[in-house]
Amino acid sequence: MAEGPGAGLIDRPVRISGLVSFTGEKRVLSEVDLHKIAKELVGRAAQSTGVAERLPSYELRAVAHAVADSLRAMDSIDMDDVQAVQLGHTALAQHLRSQSPSATLGLSSDAVYLYVSVLDTACLHIVHFFTQRSAFVARTLVEQSRRIEELSAKIDILIARTPSPADAPFEERYAQYIASKHGKLTIFGLDLSESPGTWPLDAAYLSLDAVGDTTNPMLLPADQVLAGRNRVLLRGVAGSGKTTLVQWLAVSTAQKDLDERLLYLYGLVPFVLPLRTLTRGGQALPTPDEFLSEVGCPIASLQPTGWFDRVLRSGRGLILVDGIDEIPESERQEARRWLQDLVGSYPSNRWLVTSRPSAVREDWLVGDDFAELDLASMSRDNVIEFVKRWHKAAGTGDQYAQDLLRAIRAKQDLGRLATNPLMCALICALHQDRRGYLPDGRKEIYDAALSMLLARRDRERGIYKPGTIRIGEAHHVQLLQKLAYWMIRNGRSEMDRSDAVRLLAHALPSMPQIAGQGTADDIYRHLLIRSGLLREPTEGSMDFIHRTFQDYLGAKAAVEDLDFDFLIQHAHLDQWEDVIRMAVAHARMSERARLLTGLVERGDGSETEGRRLHLLAAACLEHATELDPAVRAEVQRRAADLIPPQSAEQARALADVGPVVLDLLPGPEGLTPDEAYFTVLTATRIGTDPAIPVLAAYGELLDIRVRAELARVWSRFDCDRYGEEVIAHLSDEYLYFPVSSPDELRALRSFGGRPHIKISGPFTPEAFLRACDPGSLRDLWVEVDPGCTWEWLGEFPRLSTVYFEVPVSGTDTLPRSVRVLDEPLGPPPDPSAAGDGGAQSRDGRPRPASGL
Repeated sequence: MAEGPGAGLIDRPVRISGLVSFTGEKRVLSEVDLHKIAKELVGRAAQSTGVAERLPSYELRAVAHAVADSLRAMDSIDMDDVQAVQLGHTALAQHLRSQSPSATLGLSSDAVYLYVSVLDTACLHIVHFFTQRSAFVARTLVEQSRRIEELSAKIDILIARTPSPADAPFEERYAQYIASKHGKLTIFGLDLSESPGTWPLDAAYLSLDAVGDTTNPMLLPADQVLAGRNRVLLRGVAGSGKTTLVQWLAVSTAQKDLDERLLYLYGLVPFVLPLRTLTRGGQALPTPDEFLSEVGCPIASLQPTGWFDRVLRSGRGLILVDGIDEIPESERQEARRWLQDLVGSYPSNRWLVTSRPSAVREDWLVGDDFAELDLASMSRDNVIEFVKRWHKAAGTGDQYAQDLLRAIRAKQDLGRLATNPLMCALICALHQDRRGYLPDGRKEIYDAALSMLLARRDRERGIYKPGTIRIGEAHHVQLLQKLAYWMIRNGRSEMDRSDAVRLLAHALPSMPQIAGQGTADDIYRHLLIRSGLLREPTEGSMDFIHRTFQDYLGAKAAVEDLDFDFLIQHAHLDQWEDVIRMAVAHARMSERARLLTGLVERGDGSETEGRRLHLLAAACLEHATELDPAVRAEVQRRAADLIPPQSAEQARALADVGPVVLDLLPGPEGLTPDEAYFTVLTATRIGTDPAIPVLAAYGELLDIRVRAELARVWSRFDCDRYGEEVIAHLSDEYLYFPVSSPDELRALRSFGGRPHIKISGPFTPEAFLRACDPGSLRDLWVEVDPGCTWEWLGEFPRLSTVYFEVPVSGTDTLPRSVRVLDEPLGPPPDPSAAGDGGAQSRDGRPRPASGL
């Protein structure tokens, strides 16, 4: 076939068809062909450059062999002609040299220079040859069409997310407001040091993980929950970082300085809607045109007419609805209808709704296409990172951080408490304030934190001056708990400032030593400024810095008022759960027995709320330091009747009971596959070292869900112990083992290696090569982008497939023997599970479960 003129890349081309005889479109070069080409090119280059006079003939032959070895890496000349032309001859030559790093071993410097020059020239001719091939133009047009289509789609998205010229100035001001309003965090305890009381969000934000439901229980970064999803209901326990995540997404979107992981937010407009603020005083939830005014945005009146509608109709809205649990249960159905109306009117936007786990039932919003995820407990690495950041921000020496981390590792009770950002901050502050001494138990930590905030801070910093209001610790607590209990009884997480002042005015006559120092308004201002527990989120409103302190103080007030019957009457409401637990902690022995017996008896008499009340009673045992053994036995017997769990919701509820439930969980014998899985889910959610023996009992099961869940949570436990007792015993059939650190990878190697591995943490190629068993790895799943090229995977001779969960660079450097998958390999279909509605791969197999 006659060759065309090509792309004109060279003036006087060396006709490859003159060196190798082509018949039609010859596709594969033989060894003879390669060496013939290499020898001819090396000879011509040596003569034209004068190198031939300096190099002996045997070294010229060695250079020809080196060039042939590098060309052989292409496998065939038309391995990807369009790609080669796009690379250009220089990048193509670099790629070929990287595939044959040993080709120049033993060559002199002149010979290496000749080799590089010849290979560059050869690649120039090869690229030119590709442009001449009859199929090239057609292939190029197809490739260009595909890329133009992709680019057009992306441009359409960008155009759709670009505000109109009339709206752009306001959106710029609104973005500045969001960045200023939500760009700082109040980090507990930092205001006790020389550091400011707030911390820049970009320095404070710690990326935690979210976990999916049982059909897709995979960990993913929490700020990625809306990447690929338009609607998410995110659950998290108190202090787990729900509101911080909302702030992070809002500020990241507003600042437009997005890293690659958050590019999906580009061009969106964030609306932060804290339900505690929107429903203060029982007011109706706002319509979209009231979003800004109802959250106290000072530029709300400046928004252009119809702006909100243009934003939401074009799908540019990022609607962040924070705190379903912070409105009374009787108002949640109305909130759901409000949300459904909004989604129905503006379906193309991104929606994130947050809540405590018990506030809304499973599948609460599934009918509206909301995915449901949970914020995971902090991993060991998360805790270490948080402690280091806290001490850095506090300006203390690294020694305090290291001492605290050693204490957390050594004391199981302390490690069990350090599972969310709030508790970690409390522990850090107390550790520093008490010079390394830490109390045991949650209540004791709250007691110490209140003492630190209410009395020691002002006294030790010399705040008091003559004429200023002075309130002792006990009176501080009395006043604050009255505010807290009013909010709890009225189902509110926020109250009007005027209501707070009136409540204090009613209380002051019984405290003459406080009343004589100022008016109720003066006392309120003192509590707001000096207690460290109150804040004004919007003008005219007040709340506690965290709901946990409200529940703690409200429970203390309830116990002092002997409101045990009132507590039992409201125990089925999720807003009262933590109040009940703290009430048990505050109560005396006989009062605890009364309260727990009341919960058990009310649960016995209720078909609808019995399970919930019995589990709550069991959860309270953690705080019952002294209790009648008969009462304890009755509570444990009711909890045992609820085991094994039958659903993810029941597993979550059991896990909330705490470590005490571990003693009640059965072994795998006699359990159905679902029961075994949900039992494992319960123990992994507890996530403390005492759970390891319970989980180890399930290590021999073949159910892929059980094995995947056991593998997924490795990073939450001590690496070596969990590895030896659990990971080492898991069958590797169809199971990807997630590794987040070189230590975990080395542990796998000590167990003989594993064929399927998932990179779920930061690795350098060097660290992976040192730690991974080269002879066992067959399939690789890459969950995070290490920012490297991939030729190093050639060191694994059995590696055949790789799946990239995230976009990565340098995939063109993958070894030719490695196939890139569009989804990870999953287990074969289970005939017994036919028709169960599980997600299927393209080949009909179920998609991989957690950890795969």
